[in-house]
Amino acid sequence: MKFKLSVLFFIMVFGITACKGPGGVRVIKLGHGLGVTHPVHEAMVFMADKLKEKSNGEMIIKIYPNQQLGSERELVELLQIGSLGMTKVSSAVMESFAPKLQVLSMPYLFTDDAHRDIILKGPIGKQLLLDGEDFWLRGLCYYDAGKRSFYTKSKPVSSPEDLKGLKIRVMESNTAINMVKNFGGSPTPVSYGELYTALQQGIVDGAENNPPSLFTSRHYEVCKYYSINEHTAIPDIMIISTKVWNLLSDQEKQWLQEAADESATYQYKIWAESVEESLSEMEKAGVEIIYPKHDGFREAVESMYEDLKVSDPQLYAVVDQIRKTQ
Repeated sequence: MKFKLSVLFFIMVFGITACKGPGGVRVIKLGHGLGVTHPVHEAMVFMADKLKEKSNGEMIIKIYPNQQLGSERELVELLQIGSLGMTKVSSAVMESFAPKLQVLSMPYLFTDDAHRDIILKGPIGKQLLLDGEDFWLRGLCYYDAGKRSFYTKSKPVSSPEDLKGLKIRVMESNTAINMVKNFGGSPTPVSYGELYTALQQGIVDGAENNPPSLFTSRHYEVCKYYSINEHTAIPDIMIISTKVWNLLSDQEKQWLQEAADESATYQYKIWAESVEESLSEMEKAGVEIIYPKHDGFREAVESMYEDLKVSDPQLYAVVDQIRKTQ
């Protein structure tokens, strides 16, 4: 009921966002759930600056961070009705709206960073960005969201066996849920904005994420064990409502796409710097960082690929194409 009221509020107050205002300036509203110190937020600010520069002030992006306008899933739903222009979303959350993006959540999909970049910057990645258009969502670019690993409160995770009996927070993603089950843990979907409290109160025993997100969220204050098993490398995606995209002129679309692409290049650079800084600062704060061997984790989830081959041959064909592209 609360979310329905918020949607009604947006429709009444904003109407279709990105309409031109006084002086012919087009303002696009961008909401997301990250803090202002997060490198992905910094990339969005970079994109907004570039767009203003390219358009000579004719297009402006207004950014609303920290879940001011709703949770990640709620923001996606606002894009679908055109009440919000843009948002950053994990490709895992997009599974419900763009089924083919599920492949990017598969554990140990990429052999290394170079393989990931070949896929995301090549034809496969570009096609996946458009997979949500039937659901009024268009991907503009990928942001590096690093590699996700487990962090826990009571004990370190050195093998899948250590996850047994632990409630692990996951995103609202069937792939993430199945992955944690295969590892032996109990997957528990929790909103990212509510996770700190959930960890404090023992609603969950741990979670999984990349180093900058663990650091900027301050979850390390509760979880003192970080096990770098790097089970997934799920990118973030900058998406725009197709209802907003279709309002733009060809020139405006070009300005926005160029600004998004340049922000992605910038974000990849500052992301790498942020990973090193985050790990260093967390170690100083008393977090024990463990580097377990990946072999046992890989073996525990290999059955997910066999299951996908049977349950969804078309989706498995995309996975197979990714694995064969080097």
